[in-house]
Amino acid sequence: MTASRLLLLGPPGAGKGTQAKLLVERLQVPQISTGDMLRAAVASGSEVGKRAQGYMDRGDLVPDEVVIGVAEERLARADAEKGFILDGFPRTAAQADALDRLLERRGTPLERCLCMVVADDELVSRLLKRAELEGRSDDDEETVRNRMRVYREQTAPLIDHYRGLGVLREVDGLGSVEDIASRIEEALA
Repeated sequence: MTASRLLLLGPPGAGKGTQAKLLVERLQVPQISTGDMLRAAVASGSEVGKRAQGYMDRGDLVPDEVVIGVAEERLARADAEKGFILDGFPRTAAQADALDRLLERRGTPLERCLCMVVADDELVSRLLKRAELEGRSDDDEETVRNRMRVYREQTAPLIDHYRGLGVLREVDGLGSVEDIASRIEEALA
């Protein structure tokens, strides 16, 4: 059996979004990307979007209560009943605890946490290239380095959390998209 309730964990630029899109096609479950949902809220000019924008522009994490609320609403949709791919949530211990409680209440525990492992220099290079290609204002070098620092301080500790739950699998995030996807496939079995 292949796991279908997944969390992709790793630093900014590790390839979580790219691999999530491939997994969506293969598993036929939705990708739940908090970053995409928050960027859409910013673009819409909603109240939550206005609150989130300042944090995002600095590369800081959006407050837990905002992110948890967005994720909870999304997980309650019918298309997430048979599985989901979380991408960018949780990012803090408080968010991980809230997610654990939410999934426990729903009877849909996380089956696998895939941690994408990529060296810092490669991450900076990838993010600056993406910023140039996509014109993303949230990916200049100063912001990229701040996001990596924030990841190490606040999100990297979740690796041990999910290791303790027995669902963590580390995946080498270097190589072709296809090579990485093959490693992920092995980790899902």
